[in-house]
Amino acid sequence: MSAFQTFAATVCAHPPRLAVVLGSGLGRVPHRFDEIASISFADVPGLVAPSVHGHSGRISLGLCAAHPLLVFRGRLHFYEGHTWERVASPIHVLAELGVKVVLLTNAAGGIHDQLNPGDLMVLKGDLFLQKPNGWKQPLRTACYSPQLVEQVQKNERERGRKLLAGVYAAVTGPCYETPAEIRGLRAMGVDAVGMSTAFEAETAASLGLEVVAISCITNKAAGLTAGTLNHAEVLANAHKPAERISEMIEALLPDL
Repeated sequence: MSAFQTFAATVCAHPPRLAVVLGSGLGRVPHRFDEIASISFADVPGLVAPSVHGHSGRISLGLCAAHPLLVFRGRLHFYEGHTWERVASPIHVLAELGVKVVLLTNAAGGIHDQLNPGDLMVLKGDLFLQKPNGWKQPLRTACYSPQLVEQVQKNERERGRKLLAGVYAAVTGPCYETPAEIRGLRAMGVDAVGMSTAFEAETAASLGLEVVAISCITNKAAGLTAGTLNHAEVLANAHKPAERISEMIEALLPDL
């Protein structure tokens, strides 16, 4: 029996309803997680190890708030040179493992005036700008579950915290956007910008999964501050809301 077959058998014995895909710098989420089994991306058919710092490339099964949970510690990006089929492969894997709901997380630059480093935003829609003529495509909202958006906002309100529901733009990367591009995205109604999530959400929805996505604001977008953007800042600021994201996962699990 292969390593993946052994892992899949363990998942079948502890079937999770929710899978979480962790973005840059969020690899230690959730904090209160009792791991049962773990496997490297490289040992899963169709997956490869991520090449981006801050993505360990492991899938973990464990208990969180007494509920089985599948955690993908990292993802595969288009800018790494992968095909779109490879980018979507973790979503196909989690669907094959029986998951019905996926929580996607990402590190993003904040464009909305209310978003600062360390803040979170739940996605109510996205602009998929990673393919030719993507800027001609309309805002997409169908991938994201309105019920789950409402639920995570409700859970946050009960903890006395505000959670903005906004629009995420997925751009190709890996370079950061220019101030002129950020002005253009703001004019298009974008609240946060990153380099992932949108295609994963589309794939998950096409497979019949419920999708909710959270952006971790790691920096103000280019041109909105005097500083220069860098990946070290992204990773450092991604740690700030890690406890809050862990609490959000724990609060969501009993509702699924």
